[in-house]
Amino acid sequence: MMKKYLWSFALSALVLVGCGKKEEPPVAVLAPAPVASAPAAVAVNTEEKLLNIYNWPDYIPEGMIAAFEKESGIKVNYDTFETNEALHAKLVAGNSGYDIVVPGTVFAKPQIEGGLLQPLDKSKIQNLANLDPAIMGTLTKADPDNKHLVPWAWGFTTVGINRTKVSKALGAMPMPDNAWDLVFDPKYTAKLKACGIAYLDSPTEIIPVALHYIGKDAYSNDPVDYKAAAAMLAKVRKDVRLFSSTMIDDIAGGKACVAIGWSGDINIAAARAKENRSKDVIESLLPSTGALIFFDTMAITKDAKHPNNAHAFIDFYLRPENAALMANEMNYPTGNKAAVAMVKPEIAGNKTIFVDADYFAKMIAPSSFTNQAREAMANAYNSFKKGK
Repeated sequence: MMKKYLWSFALSALVLVGCGKKEEPPVAVLAPAPVASAPAAVAVNTEEKLLNIYNWPDYIPEGMIAAFEKESGIKVNYDTFETNEALHAKLVAGNSGYDIVVPGTVFAKPQIEGGLLQPLDKSKIQNLANLDPAIMGTLTKADPDNKHLVPWAWGFTTVGINRTKVSKALGAMPMPDNAWDLVFDPKYTAKLKACGIAYLDSPTEIIPVALHYIGKDAYSNDPVDYKAAAAMLAKVRKDVRLFSSTMIDDIAGGKACVAIGWSGDINIAAARAKENRSKDVIESLLPSTGALIFFDTMAITKDAKHPNNAHAFIDFYLRPENAALMANEMNYPTGNKAAVAMVKPEIAGNKTIFVDADYFAKMIAPSSFTNQAREAMANAYNSFKKGK
């Protein structure tokens, strides 16, 4: 059933339309919607005019926070984290101080089960109706009945390259059919280490793709599989230059010519390289065996001090024009069905953002891990990173 949902969403992505040439987003795009869709919570809210948000870096269009503040009168404190592990640790410790957090669904499921996130008051989020039913159906795997999570954006973990530097480093060796070979096969990594190989510094990003590469379940709960993944990774450890928490800068700045990264970040790095008039061509690849799809979601913390303000921001973000701005400026697909007609043609037509239905069907959907599997994963990753 989940594949059916994903496939139907992929098809909807293929018919995106838009108009006009690429422009920097004016604040006017974020002007208040008609009164009928404006968040009622703001008008009757008696909370302190404050909202604390904890999100991933480089993951919100410029001007969006300022537009919300101007409209609502709510001051936003916006902090960022680098990994799902960092966010999870803060929530488990308690008293995080945040109202809205943006976990990936792999972590959101245990956070919901552990009582770390509170149910949404859907009466305060009128724009929930704009969301794609296929995406919401997929999210029920982590959040039954869609009680806690609202999609922020989605994408996939894949291989990104600076094609100019990779071609030079490989010389006469042709590119592999499967892009994962570039980061996992010693035959390729031995050549590419000279221009830099970077891995995301996160066990839940690296170990699942390693498992997938060796033919195991990417979200395996068998500790034996993690030992097999660690054995494969050990063969290329000497060739890895960076364990990165600043992947966009590392790729755009030339520290790495090949990387395991998030599709949107790789595309952002490509855009930055063009802005800097670099002659290097940066690309997000589509491995022949599939990439690992992910969904990042907004949620309200259990101990949020400003839940009404949090609902108001979620409703604001779900307006079609704001969701489209996210896709247009941040290079990540939106789960907002009402926004797709506003996505620019160059974004809608980029097959590494809105992938074709056939490739979408190859993607590995997220699942969750048992505590035993998480421990095995952490051990495998730490051993790999330390080179032991």
